[in-house]
Amino acid sequence: MKINGDNHTHTVYSHGKNTIEDNVKKAVELGLEKVAITDHGSGHIFYGVDKRNWHKMRDEIDVLKKKYPQVEIVMGVEANIIGSDGSIDVDEEHLELFDVINAGFHYGVKPKRVRDFFSLYLLNFFGKILPFLKKRAMDANTKALVNAMERNHIHMITHPGAKVPVDMDRVAKKAQDKNVILEINAHHLHLDLDDLKKAMKYDVKFAINSDAHQSVHVGMVHKGMEIAQAAGLKAHRIVNGEED
Repeated sequence: MKINGDNHTHTVYSHGKNTIEDNVKKAVELGLEKVAITDHGSGHIFYGVDKRNWHKMRDEIDVLKKKYPQVEIVMGVEANIIGSDGSIDVDEEHLELFDVINAGFHYGVKPKRVRDFFSLYLLNFFGKILPFLKKRAMDANTKALVNAMERNHIHMITHPGAKVPVDMDRVAKKAQDKNVILEINAHHLHLDLDDLKKAMKYDVKFAINSDAHQSVHVGMVHKGMEIAQAAGLKAHRIVNGEED
């Protein structure tokens, strides 16, 4: 099995080290059919894209599409989940700029409301050190992720289970119902093997991505491939996978 595209890469517009064109050139060098630019939503305090730059990125990608016709260049966003109601940090005015909207949990994100700070971030912090809060935190995380898929047109959930624990059966069931891809992230190693096996019980598709923060890491997915192979995941269930 081989990977023909990378659906999760970052650039200098968030906390990547290289330009959009650098990532594209690396994808071309590797012979990839597709590369997605998926910088962080603007709600991330440290790494979010400045809202004034979204239109600039769209224009830049549209120019690069003509310059590099041999590869499909996708403009996306790795949106942050900011509320237990499933809210994400993508403004209505920017929705039309994105080819895809991915979403996931991240630290350093400004919550939608004060109560979301307690129900998600603070609860997860104490859930790591107080065992009796662990299930409560998992339930809150799962509810937020499920709600995010319900209320938004999400293309892919990034590294589910990496930042905070979730009930993978409930997440995968909702992903199946809403036709949302679940990511095997080669950087964070999530989906991990146990969660991948749980998710595979449902009629859901997967993607194996690099989460590259440097252009040299675009297409670097071998650790994700190892997880997929260990779980017995076949290429037809991987949106960017194909048999050799």
